[in-house]
Amino acid sequence: MTVVADLQEDHGATFTERGGRQVVDHYGRPERVHRAVRNVVGVIEMGYGVVEVTGDDRVEFVDNAVSNRVPAEDGWGVYALLLDPQGGIETDLYVFNAGERLLCFVPPQRAADLAEDWSEKTFIQDVEVRAATDDFGVFGIHGPKATEKIASVLTGPGSPDESLSFVRGTVGDWGVTVIRTDDLTGEEGYEVVCAAEDAAEVFDALVNHGLNAAPFGYRTFDYLTLEAGTPMFETELEGNVPNVLGLRNALDFEKGCYVGQEVVSKIENRGQPSRRLVGLRPESVPTRGSAVFAGDEHVGEVTRADRSPALDAPAAMALVDYDLAADELTVRVDGEDVPAELADLPFVEGSARSRRLPQY
Repeated sequence: MTVVADLQEDHGATFTERGGRQVVDHYGRPERVHRAVRNVVGVIEMGYGVVEVTGDDRVEFVDNAVSNRVPAEDGWGVYALLLDPQGGIETDLYVFNAGERLLCFVPPQRAADLAEDWSEKTFIQDVEVRAATDDFGVFGIHGPKATEKIASVLTGPGSPDESLSFVRGTVGDWGVTVIRTDDLTGEEGYEVVCAAEDAAEVFDALVNHGLNAAPFGYRTFDYLTLEAGTPMFETELEGNVPNVLGLRNALDFEKGCYVGQEVVSKIENRGQPSRRLVGLRPESVPTRGSAVFAGDEHVGEVTRADRSPALDAPAAMALVDYDLAADELTVRVDGEDVPAELADLPFVEGSARSRRLPQY
């Protein structure tokens, strides 16, 4: 459930669900709001699930579970994965070292199960785990003027410069944490975290105080992340091996072996995975799962697609055979094969580049 539903409704919000959590779909005319974000800055309420880990052994415990190195120093975070025994992605997550606790931002449908699973694995370690989703409001600030927006409302330190670092300050009378994101939208980005009871006031300040920002929902967020070439959990990541996705920023291959990592390392050492994630420019918009063909040969499937507002044309991402280099591709749309071209990612160059862009 959004923590600022009343304010969202005042802005004309239409709601949808993501991972069982109510979020804003759009405020009307999402394509127009997309232009506002691309040109200036926008604010979105993020639908994360949150897991809190405390205790003296918290860093070691989480570090042993995930695919990347958990920072030991307050003020830093990392993007990481939980892998199954076959190396497939069970969930992605951001882990932030917030002093006496770690905060893990996960897809909302994963928070309760992850907290329960980790609680059962603490054994003799000094670790306590709980789902803390309802404790926080999290707002994304995205656009080429995102830094100016944060500077116009944040009292205290300057905005953080490095990806997944954060600072603490105030917005108005309310304490906040400001995180520099990994630019999933292809634009400069920050996330502002506050106590749930302060969320309405913080959201109002982010929209209306200082440099004005357009509120936007997940419909526009999806446009932006598609144009940025960002693989997302629900569409590309879940169940796939990270090497297939070119997901380099989530892995530390120097870490010791944990569940799933051995499989990923073996694939890495073979030189190339069997498939890769690419951009496509089809003549019409396919649905997720639509088949991709090179001539008569089936070579992959669409992971997601939409009509890009920035391109004013269809755009799609697809998992295809790794060595695909066909000039004549088609995608099946409504039972017909329509022409498509391979496209470099990102589709649109913004003020920043997504750190999840596939790298092979």
